[in-house]
Amino acid sequence: MKTVCWTSALVFTLLQLTAALPCVPADPARTHNQTELEMATGELVPTHFPARRAAKVAVHYLNTRHGSPFRVFGLQQVHKATAEKSVFRCSAVVLFSTAQKTPPDVQLQCEDLQQINTTPQEEAFYHRYSTSDSPVSALDIPDSHGNMSQEMEPFWHLAGVSASFIMLRESSENTEFNMAQVASVTQQETSEKQLMLKYHLLLHDFVSQEILHWQLLSSWSPERGVRVLETQFLPKCPQATGPPSSTPDQ
Repeated sequence: MKTVCWTSALVFTLLQLTAALPCVPADPARTHNQTELEMATGELVPTHFPARRAAKVAVHYLNTRHGSPFRVFGLQQVHKATAEKSVFRCSAVVLFSTAQKTPPDVQLQCEDLQQINTTPQEEAFYHRYSTSDSPVSALDIPDSHGNMSQEMEPFWHLAGVSASFIMLRESSENTEFNMAQVASVTQQETSEKQLMLKYHLLLHDFVSQEILHWQLLSSWSPERGVRVLETQFLPKCPQATGPPSSTPDQ
């Protein structure tokens, strides 16, 4: 079956991407009544939902390629959004398919990203936890008061990067995801030279205001980066088989 995409791709410029920070929550004051037709008519209001949703998808894509325990990208602001290519620091083309259960196609370019190297901080983190006799186990990151210990911050960042694999896959023109909380993280034994972590994540869809529960198994090493090996949607109702408008788990 042929996949049909928007005839006019949404292209935008992201002037403020931050590394090693959780995603900044979307602006609740933005307008929600901008139609799909308006998305393809040139200049867009950067704070309105069509521009921000596509920008968030591009950020998830960026995390899946370049994220680490000390490097997780979040969206601070969309400065400009148009239907014509515009390159400043990071530019992306995001095509939302009209076919159901089809993830968006993302083409992204960022300056100097290919020059990012492993840092001594990452090497030390990997050595500490890959050789530890006491596997990491924690609940509620951050806690109900928004607090997070400094020791848990890299695991929060790794969760954010891992969550981007899910949020990228599940995104459509009718969603906008953020990671709300790590309900639990448990380090797993492995014979591979990887840091293996099992997460229970709470993802927030700003559009529907739903909190979606996902369980995933991810691995990380400085050489191989972040990989998501398994994902499982945890439905509220036992009879449910997947999240709303989800793509089948691979």
